[in-house]
Parts: sequence; structure tokens; C-alpha cells
Amino acid sequence: MSNEELEIEFREAVSRVNEHKEPFPADTLLKLYAYYKKATNDIGKPKSKKAIINAFKTNALFQIENISSDEAKRTYIELVNNYFLYRE
Repeated sequence: MSNEELEIEFREAVSRVNEHKEPFPADTLLKLYAYYKKATNDIGKPKSKKAIINAFKTNALFQIENISSDEAKRTYIELVNNYFLYRE
């Protein structure tokens, strides 16, 4: 898959997540958060007002710190596709 194709698929997966109206399970939401942040190179400190949420987000980011941006995009796409596949 070319970089352009990967970027298109990634944006489509992000759109699917953003358009989804029902809440995601907490573990899925943390994975989506971490892979999205890594894929977009936006690895800053979490900005939630609740310390416990920041702790969970930080832990999720630590778990994927050694993967590339492209690998994060591929994993995000796979996670989204699997989530919606098994919901239908």
C-alpha cells in the first residue's frame, strides 16, 4: 500500500469513528486514542481535566511508543475495521 493510499484509508477510518454515535468500549477508545495520536505525530501530554483519565491515556501512549507513524495508521485502520465488522 502506498503512503497516499494509507493516508486515504486512515482518514476514512477516522471519519467512521467520528460519525459513530454510540459510545465505544473504554479499552477500544484508549487504543483508538493512542494509535491516532501516534499516527498524527501528536504525542503530547493528555489534556483531560481528570487525572485518572490522563493516567490511562498516558499508559496507552507508552504501550505504543516504539512503533512508527505508518504502523500506527495501519493498526488504527485494522482496529476500526474489526470493531465495525464484529458489531454488524
